[in-house]
Amino acid sequence: MNQDQIKELLLKIEDSELDFTVTFTGKESKKVNGLYTPDNHEILLHNKNFKSDNQLVYTAIHEYTHHLMTERNPLAKCVTRSHTNEFWALFHSLLSKAEEQGVYVLGLENAPELEALTEEIRKNYLEVNGRLMIEFGEKLNKAYSLCQEAGIRYEDYLDRVLQLPRNTDKSVRKVAAVAPNPAMGFDNMKLVASLPQGKRAEAEEELLSGKSAETVRSFMKKKAEEVDKKSVLEKEKHRIEKTIAQLNQRLSLIEEDLASL
Repeated sequence: MNQDQIKELLLKIEDSELDFTVTFTGKESKKVNGLYTPDNHEILLHNKNFKSDNQLVYTAIHEYTHHLMTERNPLAKCVTRSHTNEFWALFHSLLSKAEEQGVYVLGLENAPELEALTEEIRKNYLEVNGRLMIEFGEKLNKAYSLCQEAGIRYEDYLDRVLQLPRNTDKSVRKVAAVAPNPAMGFDNMKLVASLPQGKRAEAEEELLSGKSAETVRSFMKKKAEEVDKKSVLEKEKHRIEKTIAQLNQRLSLIEEDLASL
């Protein structure tokens, strides 16, 4: 694929009103596969790094995500942390679009040995570890109760006996209390456990369907914002209706006084 084809492909995945250029450097780099320069809106691709067009497309989409983020927020180029959760959520959504359009494939089905290993990792490590962490959390909860009975400060027990970070203890015990599906892996279980009870089932379903944690986190955040906005508008509507009712009541009284004069 050439530079023009890559640009055409990117615009087909997601349109951009902010013009940009795609440049093949003709070089190989051990540090990065590509760069985006927000000052002149240029995507630089070290095309000698790639063994296939598919790899090239992946990096092009990554750098294009930076461009779209810059378009949405021109001040983003001043932010030192460019790989935010919002970035990864957008990047993963663009990859999904590219897969739907047939211009990018993950290609796991073309690597049977890797596909088999992936299933082994999921079943024997991610899921097993998830179950183990739930059991771990249950044991920590029991240790907490026993510390209370023995008059021992649980924090001291964590710090100097188990030598377990307090944040880790908090996460593990919270996961145990919620007990999400261990098939999604412990990190995703922590994400589900951190959500309000009414949102956990939906988030778990999204994660088990293959959505990335960043995508799910962004999706749940947007839903929360929509709910908040709806709540604010409903409260404002109620205030306005109450004010109108009061004004109508006052108007009726004034009309009665006028009629009696």
